[in-house]
Amino acid sequence: MIHITDHRDCCGCGACAQRCGKQCIALDEDGQGFLYPHVDVTRCVECGMCERVCPMLHDGEPRRPIKVLAAVNSNEPQRLKSSSGGVFILLAQKVIAEGGVVIGARFNSHWEVEHAVASTMEELKPLMRSKYVQSRTLNTFKQAERLLRQGRKVLFTGTGCQVEALHLFLRKDYDNLLTADVICHGTPSPAVWRQFLREVTVDQRPWDKIDSINFRDKSSHDYGWKNYGVTMIGKHGGNVYSRMFHHDSYMRAFLGDLILRPSCQRCPAKDGRAMSDLTIADFWGIQNVRPELDDNKGVSAVFVHTPKGAEAIAATGARTFEVSYDQAVADNPSYYLSKPVPKGYDKFWHAIGQGKSIEQAVTRATKPSLTLRIKIKAHSFLKKLKSQL
Repeated sequence: MIHITDHRDCCGCGACAQRCGKQCIALDEDGQGFLYPHVDVTRCVECGMCERVCPMLHDGEPRRPIKVLAAVNSNEPQRLKSSSGGVFILLAQKVIAEGGVVIGARFNSHWEVEHAVASTMEELKPLMRSKYVQSRTLNTFKQAERLLRQGRKVLFTGTGCQVEALHLFLRKDYDNLLTADVICHGTPSPAVWRQFLREVTVDQRPWDKIDSINFRDKSSHDYGWKNYGVTMIGKHGGNVYSRMFHHDSYMRAFLGDLILRPSCQRCPAKDGRAMSDLTIADFWGIQNVRPELDDNKGVSAVFVHTPKGAEAIAATGARTFEVSYDQAVADNPSYYLSKPVPKGYDKFWHAIGQGKSIEQAVTRATKPSLTLRIKIKAHSFLKKLKSQL
């Protein structure tokens, strides 16, 4: 029976609830907006299936990829609409063209993030681009299993823990399954995301005002792949919000590790443990490896783990260039490293609990301590005094 006493022991993948034959596991939000399983012990028969599919209880062996590629989609409009080099859309459209389906993260009508199934190119569009909020997998593991048994080809994409959970859920290999995880910085709080939407729109019903959200807007002349913007378009046109990522309070909280799920501190899926065929990421540092590709429009790093993954990426027609593992992870340490708890973590959440804005909470969490501020001022004063002597 799944029983969570330490929130670091649950990644929120939802595999336990989907696998439970008695449907006695519910996923409930905690104060940070993260889902955790709760078991109705009166209905549980202690079959142990929930524990068998839990990625936190099955820490696999690290896997070194069989090769690593820098990859670029030659279709410029597709690449500009993608977060990095546009590899996902190439993989996905080929699967759909072959009568298969793609399962990935999308925004729902309330701008919450959830996994969904796409079988057409129109349904695929919402699955593109990054969503920096933890996604609810809902019943998509069950849907994937049913479709695979029917002989349909399935491309499943998600964070490493979600992909690992799917493999544990299925309990067998399928030739018609292709899985791709993303190098994950960590999964941010849905509750903070909801607060951010309310703050930006100055509305308790932000979904009434927003028509589209792009965390990785690189198409504007003000932005690019390396200095992307967070933009929201209103239902009646025009920007509801547009800000470069390092000036955006939500992205500052995310990249500062202040709003990550506790399990991200000891992720079970790092270093190839996700059992995916492919791992995809932004190729940060490409200017040091293949400077001719550095056009600020986006380049993907593709870690190929299986022959099936190698065949799939080759069939996309993407421009690929083999690089070394060390070159690919030099500026992508999240491939193998979990995120430590930042010093301001408790300060941030205390401020949020007091009703502070996200900007105020980030400022409080990242503000130097009184002792450090005194030391800095003393050092500055002594330096100035010395210059006057």
